[in-house]
Amino acid sequence: MKIERFKENPLITPEDVKPLHEGYEVIGAFNGGVAKYKDEVLLLLRVAERPISEDPNVIKAPVYDPETKTMEVLTFNRDDETYDFEDPRMIRKKDRLDSFVYLTSLSYIRIARSKDGHHFTVDEEAFLYPFNEYQTYGIEDARCTQIGETFYINFSSVSPKGVCDSLVSTQDFQTYQDLGNIFAPENKDVLIFPEKINGKYYALHRPSLKSIGNYDIWIASSPDLVSWGNHHHLLGIRENNWDSGRIGGGLVPIRTEQGWLVIYHGATKEHRYCMGAALLDLENPTRVIARSLQPIMEPEADYEKNGFFGDVVFGCGGIQEEDQLTMYYGVADTSMAGCTLSISAILQQLKEENE
Repeated sequence: MKIERFKENPLITPEDVKPLHEGYEVIGAFNGGVAKYKDEVLLLLRVAERPISEDPNVIKAPVYDPETKTMEVLTFNRDDETYDFEDPRMIRKKDRLDSFVYLTSLSYIRIARSKDGHHFTVDEEAFLYPFNEYQTYGIEDARCTQIGETFYINFSSVSPKGVCDSLVSTQDFQTYQDLGNIFAPENKDVLIFPEKINGKYYALHRPSLKSIGNYDIWIASSPDLVSWGNHHHLLGIRENNWDSGRIGGGLVPIRTEQGWLVIYHGATKEHRYCMGAALLDLENPTRVIARSLQPIMEPEADYEKNGFFGDVVFGCGGIQEEDQLTMYYGVADTSMAGCTLSISAILQQLKEENE
């Protein structure tokens, strides 16, 4: 698969973003949803800020209080044997290593703007900042689907209640309407199709099961974008493959003559993230026509292999112009990058691998 990575990569790094909070540092500007609005490309950046600790033995955890609209910072000592601090992103209890109790940073959504799609400036203020009890640990990984003149932005809301998927709509990227939580915990990587199919809206989603099952992609339908049901299992992980650990939606599905092209991420059990593709039936998107056996993109560049959490390419949005797909993607849980791919080449790979 021929991939043209932008020579300007990484396009946006943590050093390009000024913290919103005094006494904090930006450790990530990544996994941005994508929109084309008027004459600009917009990246709905996930900005992660961490309270600065002067003592390496002290770990801090920011928690937002929606009632007082203030941030509380909890402190922990590395010598506390109650907790596990091995993963720098979170604090776990040693008797419950399958889940976290606090995050070491707080994420929110900030807009980066570009006239040419290569050079971006980041807004001074947040576009989506925690505003309710489901977001006390932050807002993460936005995706953006345009339907008519309205842009629907869904994202992960994180709190002690779990990780759910929430939805807002906007027509100007200045104000928005809160449409509530559309998928209950634990659920992530929701992608809303850009048009109705036989009178229904469709979305991909990824339940994160804690009892039995795998991190697989499901599909659901809705009459109104708010009430989702009719759930079907769509794609599963594949043992001993590049997507053996987990899979989840990446880019908003693209309509082609052959079917709905879905660009998704897959990770190994060692957390190496690549991008793959699947093709769904145009009239019945619950039917999988083809799926890539090999990744269409792997972490190869230095900025993809090294960072806060290395070996990660994580596409969250793209812009289609005829056969060219410009994909914007998070790298190493740190920065944003861009590349171009040929849609027909992706479809050809799918055809060849599934013949």
